[in-house]
Amino acid sequence: MNDKAFGVMKDLKVGKYVLIDDVPCRIVGIESSAPGKHGAAKMRVTAIGIFDNQKRTLLKPSDADAEIPVIERKTGQVVSITGDNAQIMDLDDYSTFEIPIPAEMKNELLAGKEIEYMESMGKKLINRVRG
Repeated sequence: MNDKAFGVMKDLKVGKYVLIDDVPCRIVGIESSAPGKHGAAKMRVTAIGIFDNQKRTLLKPSDADAEIPVIERKTGQVVSITGDNAQIMDLDDYSTFEIPIPAEMKNELLAGKEIEYMESMGKKLINRVRG
């Protein structure tokens, strides 16, 4: 499976995703400078890592290639909860895996509940609890 695709810097938009240092990030801000006398316009993309919430910046010419992460959105069901981890069964292929429970979802995540999660670059993150 391919974990990344390629695009052009000038096609990036706020709310979309980009790879910075091989970390999938959601774009929160884009600044561009006018082309100078001897160079192309530069773009400064500010983004926050999906899995680690770290702020990152990417500075490249607007016509340079940008790596775009392939993000899959999936559904699963909570099988059990052990401490800060939940065992999830994917509802498409019935595989099971352990995933950390986000702090804001600790009270609403219960065994038997359906969840939506995203997967990218071999990592998984719970997005929301259904119902």
